[in-house]
Amino acid sequence: MLTESQLQQIVPRLQPPKLALYLPHLNRAMQRHGVDTMLRTAAFVAQLAHESSEFRFMEEIWGPIPAQLRYEPPSSLAARLGNTEPGDGQRFKGRGPIQITGRFNYRKYGELLDIDLVAVPERAAAPELAFETAGLFWRSNGLNELADAQDFVAMTRRINGGVNGLEDRQRYYARAKVVLAVGFVAAAGATRGANRAAPRATAPLSRGHEDIIADPGE
Repeated sequence: MLTESQLQQIVPRLQPPKLALYLPHLNRAMQRHGVDTMLRTAAFVAQLAHESSEFRFMEEIWGPIPAQLRYEPPSSLAARLGNTEPGDGQRFKGRGPIQITGRFNYRKYGELLDIDLVAVPERAAAPELAFETAGLFWRSNGLNELADAQDFVAMTRRINGGVNGLEDRQRYYARAKVVLAVGFVAAAGATRGANRAAPRATAPLSRGHEDIIADPGE
């Protein structure tokens, strides 16, 4: 469980009002999805800090730039993202600290949360859902177990399909481990593994950006 002081030290560019807003949702998501040790917490926060530029961006900035236009059908990338209708690229752009992207992923995460994210995709950027989707992705892809093993490279590969931004991610990870080495307190009632009340994915979840990174051009 993170304190405001700990999170501020790990992501110093995050302004205090946003830090105070996000922290309860971040802690809740970690507790629900088994991110309940110092190593798991350090890895989770480090990876999300890189993906969201220190939690400052909860949704993808839309140009559209040429790369974003490929999210639109018809294209092979749009097909993999499940984007089938004109405007789906912008409608289902990356949102949340893990940047879920594409109609397919919005539907899948929404079903797990019992929320219609396809009808109202903007909700995926709201803190109470943004961190929950990140926790769902993390747990379903075995990232807690990789955090236990401190296999940070394997974690990065599972998140984006490669080692994009590895050095930056590792800097956050090293910083988080130093900050949390003293005074880390597990959340009350936290246990090893995911909370039984949390939604469960039956298979590893995609977030969409793995497909985008793997396909830089048509």
